[in-house]
Amino acid sequence: MEFLARFTSDKPVVIFSKSTCCMSHTVKALIFSFGANPTVIEVDKMANGYLIERALVLLGCHPSVPAVFIGQQFIGGADKVIGLNIQNKLSLLLLNAKAIFIWGR
Repeated sequence: MEFLARFTSDKPVVIFSKSTCCMSHTVKALIFSFGANPTVIEVDKMANGYLIERALVLLGCHPSVPAVFIGQQFIGGADKVIGLNIQNKLSLLLLNAKAIFIWGR
């Protein structure tokens, strides 16, 4: 997915979102709660947002947003990210991607 790689390269955390999506808001709040500063791409506010959504669906993200990339790797949607947090694995992914530098929960 070269199209998505342009948005995710050299950024520790990228969240594809819609400004009106409650699950997108939840995932953004969760990532921010770790002290990370993700790049947020609001696809509903972009002229070519439908192309991004189509690429996310082809990648396996159903629904298309939220879609989270950590360390340039596709992690998944809200259920996957929340599940990783419950398993105490999300903080390690953020640390390894250098999105956060310390975590001591």
